[in-house]
Parts: sequence; structure tokens; C-alpha cells
Amino acid sequence: MYNPLPLDYDIRGELVKYSEDVLEGRIIACQAHKWACQRFLNDLKREGTKEFPYLFVPEKAIRFLNWMKLFRHNKGILAGQRIDPHLIQRFVFGNIYGWVHMETGYRRFRKAYWQVARKNAKSQSLACVGSYEAAAMGAGLAEVYCAATKTDQARIVWEEIDRMIKSCPELANKFKTAYGRIIHEKTNSFIRTLSKEDKKKGDGFNPQCGIVDEYHAHETSEFYDILVTGMGARPEPLLMVITTAGFELNNPCYRVEYQYVKQILDPNNPVENDQYFVMINELDKDPETGNLLDDIRDPRVWEKANPILASYKEGRDYLAAELQAAMDVPDKLVNFLTKNMNVWVNQRENGYMRMDKWAACPIEEVVLTGVPCYIGVDLSSKLDLTSVSFVFPLNDGRFFIISHSFIPEERLIEKRREDKVPYDLWIKQGYMTAIPGAVEDYQFVKWYIKNTVSEHGWEVAEVCVDPWNAQVFNQEMMDDGFTVVEVPQTMRYISHVVQDFRENVYQRKVIHNNNPVLTWAVGNAITKANANGGIMLDKSKSRDRIDPLAATITAWARAMHAEPTINVEQFADADFLAKLWG
Repeated sequence: MYNPLPLDYDIRGELVKYSEDVLEGRIIACQAHKWACQRFLNDLKREGTKEFPYLFVPEKAIRFLNWMKLFRHNKGILAGQRIDPHLIQRFVFGNIYGWVHMETGYRRFRKAYWQVARKNAKSQSLACVGSYEAAAMGAGLAEVYCAATKTDQARIVWEEIDRMIKSCPELANKFKTAYGRIIHEKTNSFIRTLSKEDKKKGDGFNPQCGIVDEYHAHETSEFYDILVTGMGARPEPLLMVITTAGFELNNPCYRVEYQYVKQILDPNNPVENDQYFVMINELDKDPETGNLLDDIRDPRVWEKANPILASYKEGRDYLAAELQAAMDVPDKLVNFLTKNMNVWVNQRENGYMRMDKWAACPIEEVVLTGVPCYIGVDLSSKLDLTSVSFVFPLNDGRFFIISHSFIPEERLIEKRREDKVPYDLWIKQGYMTAIPGAVEDYQFVKWYIKNTVSEHGWEVAEVCVDPWNAQVFNQEMMDDGFTVVEVPQTMRYISHVVQDFRENVYQRKVIHNNNPVLTWAVGNAITKANANGGIMLDKSKSRDRIDPLAATITAWARAMHAEPTINVEQFADADFLAKLWG
């Protein structure tokens, strides 16, 4: 029997108590989950102010939760029963639908990201969102898209919506399904899939809601970008991303979105986005080492990643069986960690760098006055990326890295399509430069180095270059007064350099400015090894570009041997130094 919440139900009080229970440990939760609850409580304290012009409207939250309660479970031990939203669903969707702008009445959250382990009602939750956005938001001719890289994946949520509507007597006659669309007949709104097979570029799209399921599997942000761009004409659209963790850490979900949303939640991070809702349910890691703090064999921590599945006996039994299989067959452990414990794992075969370690490196401002600069240059074949890295060995034993890359302007569109990364965005952000023409102009690269060094007053110790295809460049740099050192890219010479750089990253002795091009290259890198345990970067096996990393390694080959410089002026005044030196 349909049992809706009364409109005067104290959903606000329920979510406050839930948040307090999480923060005080009565509900087991990870750090990010606690941050999300603290964020909610903080927002309630400042709602309706000039600095925070949003209000929590209980009736809006209750309306969506009652929509969920219309439907029935299609699978599992509750199949056929009406949905009674779990507390975590009430918190997530109570937030997403309960907050509005105090002047316009439009929704506060235009984006939402929920990362949770599998079998925690992800498809069910998305199905409720999709049908609600098509029929109950009051947006005529609403377009709802279920996006995934493959049609089969996109159809998972679409088919869940179709089944739930057809099994709901209150709604079944208000929708029809035809030609791959679920149509709400009163408003002529529709729900459809969106995948690679559609070969759509976003032209003519006007989404009210975009649903991105299992974003971790997306190699590019193409569909995310298409949906966001298409929403511009809607007054209150919603992009809803639900995903588990994965083992491809160079995909945009981990490399970009996960890093960003964690910053939004972290109260110690200055990044804020009041229109982006975030919930992450995962096991906790040590922020310094990247190692798990939670023991996966302890059933008490399973709830951190499985707030719904671990809340009932059958769910806990399922997790126990999956853990036993992972313990018995080590090859299954990665899948258990990513899918059941919601832990990001770097599993690229022969991958060079653990990307969680790279992400844990400090990002801070550094005074570079008087610090020697080692410049690494990786010249392309004039058709691909050329990269330059500036490596500064600091007096405290750490290293600061700045990277910049170049691409022929006339090949920008082609390379963006081939490499599936946003070169045009990186150019706008200043991490890359588009060189006029169809091929790389090394004169432009040389000018960039000289101009950057002069502008910042850096003290260049050496320009370090891969000797391949660099004879003319090297000679011209020497003619300009630079000390040029050729760094052979051979196993014998470079192996210890490649290993030393990685070791310094793991020890958090490398400082970088979160350059997305360099981060992308680090994640792409594959190594090859010899019989003696030596390793080097393998450009032939790396699926994507590693040029920025190659330039960094080339500079590192010399910077790693630099002696610390000491400015004696900081220990003595001018008069003493004059007497000392005469």
C-alpha cells in the first residue's frame, strides 16, 4: 500500500539527527561522508542570508521522497514491495531536492555526485530521479538522458525506469514507451539513452536532467561535457553522477571529478561550490601515504562504503562471501576493493606511478629566488606534443616542478579527437600553448623558455635534452648562452632516474601545481624492465601521451644530483659580510 510522508513530516529534523549521528559515530561513516553531513548542518545555520541565499524547503524534499515511495523494488529480497527510502537516500535526495534559491525558488544543486559501492540501490535511485525530472518537476518538454559509453550500460538505468513505471499503477497509464523513448504524455517529456553509438555531439540537446552512471568507466568527459553544455537554456537542470570507484585512475572521474568534489567537502580546503551536492561513501585512506586505514576483513567498516547493503543481514552475508572469494583468489581482490569497498585502485598493467600518491603530493607556492633551475625538454616529431619542464631542487630536500606543453594549432581539433582530452581547455587555463601552423616550431619553444626564465628571474643551471632530433635546438640554445646537457634515454642511464623520481613522489618530496597535462601524462606512463630490475618509460606501450613526464624525467636526471644552495645573507648582516669578503 502506498504510504506517503505527510507534508508536515519533520524531514529537516530527521536529516539533522542523521547528520549528528554520523558525526558522533552512532552511524559508521567515512571522513568524506562526515564532511557532507557537517556541510549540511553548516548550511542550515547560514540559510537565507546575503552570503548564502538558499533555503531548505521540507515540502520539496518530501515531494521527491514520496515519488520514490510510489515505486516497487524490482530485485532482491524486497522485490515487489514499495520502496521505503533508506536514510542515506533521504539525506542525499532530501538535500538535492530540498534546497532552493530564496529569491527565484529554483533548485540550489544543479550538479550532484554520489560515489558508493555496488548493490546500494544506485540504479533504483537514478531511475527515481529520471522519472521525476521528466514528469514531476513542472518542466514541459523535459529531456532526460541516461548517458554511458556503451548502449548496454546506458540502458541499465533506462530499463530500470521503464520497469518501475510499468509496475506502478498510479503512473503506468501516464507514460508510454516507443522507439527507445519513455514519454510522459501530458508534458511530452521523454527519457532516452545516450552513448557512443548515437554519434551525437550535443547539437540540439536541451537536457532537463542528465544521468551519468558508472562515470569511472568513461575514458573521457565527452558525455559529461555534452550534457552540461546543453543545459544552458534550462532554469534549473540537474546533472546526476553516480559511480563506484574504479581502477583506471587516469579517467576523468578520478583524475578530475573525484579530486574536485573531495575539495568541495573538505572544510580545510578553500574550494567551494554551493551548487554542487557531493556524497562519497568509501573506506578511509591515510592522506599522507594513500594506504587504507580500514581493515577490509572487519565487517564493522563495510558500512562506510555500503550504507544500504551493510544495513541488513543478507547484504552483510553477500559482502562476507565476496571477501572470502577475494581472499581465496588474489586476482579477485582488486574487484572487491573497487566494487564492494569503493576504493580507487591503480591497476594499469606495468603502470609507472600510483596516482593516489601523485595526488597526495603537496601543492603550494614556493619562493624560487636563488634556486637553480634545471630545464627538461622533450621535442616531438613536429606533429605531436612538445613539452618543457622546470625542476627546482629546494634547500629542504624537496623539488618543485612546473610543466608546459605545446601543440600545433592547425592540429588541435584532430589531436583533441584522437587523444580524447580537452587540449583547448588546457590552453585556456595556461598549461599549454597552441603554436601557429600545422607543425611544431622549435623557435617558439626556445622563445618560451627564454621569456619565461627572464620574466621570473630564474637562475638556469642546465637545459637537459633528449638528444634525439635535437642537434639544431641544442646548438641554438648554447649559442644563446645556456649550458646544454644531453640526457640519453637508455636503460643504463635513465633507469635509476625514473625510479628516483617515483620514490620522491611517494615520499611527498615533489611539489607540483596540479597541472592537468602533467598529471594526465603521469597517469599514462607505462614502464618496461630488463632482467636486472631496471626500468624506463615505454613510449611505445603507453596508450596516451607521456611527453610532459618525459621532459620532467630528463630534467630530473640532472636536478637530482644538485647540491643545496645556502644564502649566507640570511645568517649575517651586510657589514659582517663586507668584512668577511673584504
